[in-house]
Order: sequence, then C-alpha cells, then structure tokens
Amino acid sequence: MNKRRKLVLIGNGMAGVNTLEQILKLSKAFDISVYGEEPYPNYNRIQLSYVLEGSKKIDDIILNSREWYEENGIALHTGAKVEFIDTEAKQIRTSAGVTASYDVLIIATGSKPFILPVPGANKQGVIGFRDIADCERMIEASKAVKKAAVIGGGLLGLEAAKGLVQLGMETTVVHLMDTLMERQLDATAAGMLKAELERQGIRFLMGTKTTEVLGDTHVSGLRFADGTELEAQLLVMSAGIVPNAEVAKASGIETGRGILVNDYMETSAPGVYAVGECCEHRGVCYGLVAPLFEQGAVLAKTICGVDTAPYKGSSVSTKLKISGVDVFSAGEYLENAGHRVLRVHDDWRGLYKKVLLREKRIAGAVMYGDVTDAPLLTRLIKDGAEMTDELYRQLFGGDGGGCCGGGAKASVVDGMADDEIVCGCNGVTKADIVRVIQEDGLSTVDEIKVKTGATRSCGGCKPLVEQLLQYVLGDGYEKQEKKQGICGCTAHTREEIVAAIREKRLTSVREVMMVMEWQQEEGCSKCRPALNYYLGMIWPAEREDERDSRFVNERLHANIQKDGTYSVIPRMYGGVTTPEQLRQIADVADKYNAKMVKVTGGQRIDLLGIEKQHLPAVWEELGMPSGYGYAKALRTVKTCVGSQFCRFGTQDSVSMGIALEKKFERLWMPAKFKMAVNGCPRNCAESGTKDLGIVGNDGGWEVYVGGNGGIKMKEAELLCKVKTDEELTEICGAFIQYYRETGNYAERTSDWLERLGMEQVCKAVVDDAANRKQLAERVELALAGLHDPWKEVLESEKLQRELYEAIKVKEK
Repeated sequence: MNKRRKLVLIGNGMAGVNTLEQILKLSKAFDISVYGEEPYPNYNRIQLSYVLEGSKKIDDIILNSREWYEENGIALHTGAKVEFIDTEAKQIRTSAGVTASYDVLIIATGSKPFILPVPGANKQGVIGFRDIADCERMIEASKAVKKAAVIGGGLLGLEAAKGLVQLGMETTVVHLMDTLMERQLDATAAGMLKAELERQGIRFLMGTKTTEVLGDTHVSGLRFADGTELEAQLLVMSAGIVPNAEVAKASGIETGRGILVNDYMETSAPGVYAVGECCEHRGVCYGLVAPLFEQGAVLAKTICGVDTAPYKGSSVSTKLKISGVDVFSAGEYLENAGHRVLRVHDDWRGLYKKVLLREKRIAGAVMYGDVTDAPLLTRLIKDGAEMTDELYRQLFGGDGGGCCGGGAKASVVDGMADDEIVCGCNGVTKADIVRVIQEDGLSTVDEIKVKTGATRSCGGCKPLVEQLLQYVLGDGYEKQEKKQGICGCTAHTREEIVAAIREKRLTSVREVMMVMEWQQEEGCSKCRPALNYYLGMIWPAEREDERDSRFVNERLHANIQKDGTYSVIPRMYGGVTTPEQLRQIADVADKYNAKMVKVTGGQRIDLLGIEKQHLPAVWEELGMPSGYGYAKALRTVKTCVGSQFCRFGTQDSVSMGIALEKKFERLWMPAKFKMAVNGCPRNCAESGTKDLGIVGNDGGWEVYVGGNGGIKMKEAELLCKVKTDEELTEICGAFIQYYRETGNYAERTSDWLERLGMEQVCKAVVDDAANRKQLAERVELALAGLHDPWKEVLESEKLQRELYEAIKVKEK
C-alpha cells in the first residue's frame, strides 16, 4: 500500500481551499492539514461588505464549514500563524512554536491592505478592510462614532463606505484621483457610479491627497495637501493591497512583489507551491478571484500528477456589484487616438456601454447598469475577435438605435471553452455546470447552486448559468419564476413542508426528504435543522429529536468561539443565583482554566475558553441546566428586583420571571427567543427590546412583543394588558405557540411580526378566546414531551464523552 503524503496548506482563504477542493476531486492520496491565521473556517471575502452593512451574518458567508473539513479528513488549525518554513527539513513552525512536517506545501496567504505611509497612520481607529475582524471593529465603532472617512475610491473602499453609511455613520470617501475605480472604469461610468453612491448617502472628496492622520492616540481627522481638514473618528485605509509574502521572505523563498512562481505555481523551494494573491507570476500579482481559481486548477493537477497545460496568466475582466449597481470592464477601457469607439449612454435608465475597437478587433469594454453581455465581451476581448454587423446587432440591438443590447441575443455560451470559469467567486467552470445538468438531471439555477456552488456568492453569474441551462436542455428548458424554497435543496416552501408533514404523517428528516423528493440527498446545514424543528413542533409527543440534524453548538450545549474553544452558560432563572451556585461555577472555572468569566446581558454567567474535550465534565460538575445560550429556544428571562426589594416596584417581577423561564425553557422555537419582566414602567429589565416583554403596573401586566436589540433594532409593540398572573401565563404560552406554528425557521419575532402584521397576531392570540385556549393547550402538549433540563444536558454530555474516549482509543 502506498504511503499517504502529507500536504500542508498555509492560509485558509478562497484560493487555497478551492485548490484543496480540486485536489480532493483528483486524488485521495494526501493527509491534509490547513493552518489559518483567522479563527474562522474558509469564508467568502467578496461578501464582507454584506456583513459590514448587516444584511448577512458571518455564518452566511462561510464557504466551507468546520464539518466539511472533518468530513474530508482535513485537520483544520484556526488562529494559527505560520511564521517559518524549514525548506530543507520540510517542516513548518507556527508563532506558538508548533511544528509540522510536510511532503507538499502550498502557501496561500493572500494579501494585506496597503496602509498609507503618512504621519499618524498607526493611531487607534485606523483600520484596513480585509477580513471579518475588520468588519467587527467597524461595527463596534459605529456604536460610538458618528463620522468616518475611507481613503481609497476602489471597489473595497466604496463597499466599506456603503457599509459604514448603513451603520449610521456620516461617511466621506477621500480619493487621490479625479474618478472612482480609475483602473476599471472610464470617466463616464465612474461619474454615473459616483452620482448613484451620493444618492445612497456617501460623500466624496476627489483629487485629494492625505498628508496626515490627526489626533493624539486616537484618530480625530485628516489633513490634506491643500491644508484643509476633515473630521473623522474612524478611518478605513483602502488604498490598495499588497501580497502577503512574509513567511516566504522569512524562509528564504524567492520573492518579488509577491512569492515568485513558475507556470506550474512552483516556488524556488522544492515541494513548495504558492497560489492566489500572495504570489507573483510573470511579473503580475492578481487581486481578483477568477485568476486565482485558474491558478488553483493548474496547481491541483500538478500536485496530483495529472497532465495539465501550464498557467500562462489570466485575461483580467472585472464584473462587480457595487452597492447594488452592476459595473463591468475588460481589456482596454480608456480610449485614445488608435481606437474606434462604439458607445451608448442612457442617463434616464442609468445605462452605459462602450466597446473599443483597435483595427476592427474588439480590444476592450466598459458597462454600467446592465452587464448582461459581460461573458460574451470577455470572450471576444480575450480572442481579439473582429467586430461584425452580426456582433454589432447583438451588442447594440437592431440598427444600433436600441440601448445596451436591445436586440435579439445569440447564446453567449456557444463559443465558451469547457474550462472557462462561469462563477468567479467559487471557481465553477462551464464543464462543471454542463456535467451536473446532464448527469444529475438538473433543471433549475437553485439546483445547480447546491451541486456546484455557482451563484451562491454574489449572484452575478446567474444569467450565464441560466443560459447554460437553456444551452444544454434545448427545447426541454422552461424558464420559470420558481417559488423560493426553504433552501437550494428543494423548491418546497415552509407552508408546503408543514402541510405534507401533517397530511402524510411524516416523522423523520429522512422521510420528509424522500417523500418530497429532495434534490440534495443528504440535505444541507440550512434545511436539516429546519425540518427537524418543524417535525418536533408538529409531533411534540411522537418523535425523538434528531440530534445529528442540529448545529454543533446545540449538540454540544456550548457556543464555539473563534479560537476553537467553547463558551458554557449555565441557566440562572430570572438572573437569580445562590452562593452555592457561584462557588460551583468558580470551582469549575478554576479547574478547567476558563479564559474569562463574564456576566452576560441576560443576567447569567458565561465561562469562556473551555476546551471541547472538557465539556462533559464541566456540565457534570456544574450540576446546573444549560442556559441555552446557543439555541433557537428561550435564551433568558431578564428581571428587575421588582416589588420584593425596589421601592418603585408594583409587581413581583422576579417570581414571575422565574416561573415563566422554568415553564418555557427547552421549548424549541424558530429562532432565539428573549424575554424580560419589569416590576414597574421604569423598564430596568429592558422589556422594550425583547421578543416578549412584560411590564408590571398597579392594575396588572402589559405585554409587549416583537422587540429586537440586535443589528436590526426594533422596539416591541403592545400586544395587550392583563390583570392576573394566570391570564399573563396563558397569553405568553399562546403567543409563543402561534410563533412556533407560523414562523419560518431562523425568523426572529421582529421579522415574523412585520410579515404577519400586528393585527393578525393580536386576533389569533388575544381577541379570539377559543383560539387562544387551543394555542395554550398545544404549547402545554409540547412542554409535556420535554425532558428534565438537567438530565437532558447530562445525558447528552455523557454520550459526547463516550465519543471522545472512543476517539482517543482509536488515535492510540
């Protein structure tokens, strides 16, 4: 039997992991280890701007989950910076002193933001925009900062500015040149983009040179070459990127601007390769995704011993969506005396298209607003195609009087090479898409997205994927506006799935997938937990929870942290504890080296930095139920001290909070659920930002619903007023059950209430007494099927410990 070779990847970004994905398709002959400096698995940097503006969460942009690494036998080391490569001993060393040997090594360390060398650039409040940590710093700063500046009018700078505006900051882009994105757009397209971004609230200082960052220890503003100044408490440097070649330089591997590689991505060191933004090929360092995937395809075949054509460089085109606006450029984009210019400019519709000819051959193009022809123009420019009457009609319509391609279109995909990349974000080629359509019988874009990853990121390639569908299926293709399924594995909506579970009495995730003809046999991390929830909600007393369909946090009863350790939160009913519990928590924190002990916003104590293998023992020794700080369930009931102690208190908020928390804990819901009980209208427990908030007064209780204190801030709305504790408990139960039965999986009550409307919720829960009673009865049925909270955690952790022990035996 051949010995498996050790393959080590330094860098956990898109280029490196995409190379691994291609290697896994070609060979299983490697033991693979990945060392990433960030605390996250591989994620989509292209979508960082969505995280910044709040439309996506970090989990939404993860490309390869931790489970993917485990399933493919890849040892993932996050938060691990490799600082030296011993190329003779074939060994790497991390900054923590950890060493590992390799037979094959890939360096894919990406790039770093270029920080302008001006006085004051090292002050606090000056950051780049390159990773999740940068996003988190900007989001945190937005809570206190009112004015921000961004240096750089390129793609990243503009996306950062849009995100900062979305976060509520007055934001100014300072750009050295007179036009935005001057390396991709001509003056006309750049002017149209600037006007649109100004309408979106971004301010601009064009042709402005920054000479100094003002402030003492923290940035307070900028000074420019003309002596003028700009106030800003946050400064984002986005004036370009530089290859991150530090580890190569420290290890004696040849570098220029980046790590020098040949046409097979080999460095000067035997067995060491480089790919992506960190490397320099034929004098060029690429900063766009598509060339990096082309490099990865060559590298994967080289490492696996598969014949491959050498990498000769990439024809760079840029197709981007900037703050909701599509722009494209390829080849030559600034006209000169040697060009013939074909141009259509429609300010009313916000459309612009320019094609440059050099001796009748298509040399370059710029488009704004409508970029449908981007794939076609990319190929024509790459091939140096000659402009013909037919091409002219296709690009500009009829006799040229149409705008931006108003005439009939021939299929762009006819002339595409099989290895041409369709989805630049995920490195999916034409051949990949054609193969899954033919072999798996796919007929929709969503099915192709699940199978290949095409369109799952920015979505800019969707029109081309649709054309490929039409190209392959021919007369069998039917373009249809498909309803939105719960995920790409199915076209079925929540309502259809819930109805089928009830009508056909489906009782397991597998059964639902088979009966409803799931496209992806095993489902995905989005639909499996959703199906598990819907089944449990409908049949609370008739089925066992399928733990393998839950997220890892819910399986382990702890929140995984960015360094790979876990956060343990025991439950404290109503925020009330005892000296005995505090001693238990302190003893456990000491024994298992908790890195931090923190009081949470929900009046609990969080033990941070617990190692995974210690979780079973931690829970056993705490002897307390889980606070479900990780779950789509009741997280906490926050209380004030109420009438027991407070001189203003009119109701016993502590007792009511504890009673409600004990009643509804462990009840699974569509999303996380937070409650608060105040003893008087002073609102010390902050009921106005909770999913279910209760305020006591002299005459009874007021019930507020649909609040949210997170990224999407929303004040809770008054649902009703009640006089007795019994009425309050029934109303709470009915509201919770109505949310459980009608909410989409992962939909917070704030979004759910906005979708259904307060009138409908009030009618179902308050006005219709008979319906309220039935809801209350159904929630009681669901509660009756729950296990004891402490036993549930303990039994789960015992099983987990048995698994760890089995793994240790296997490793020995």
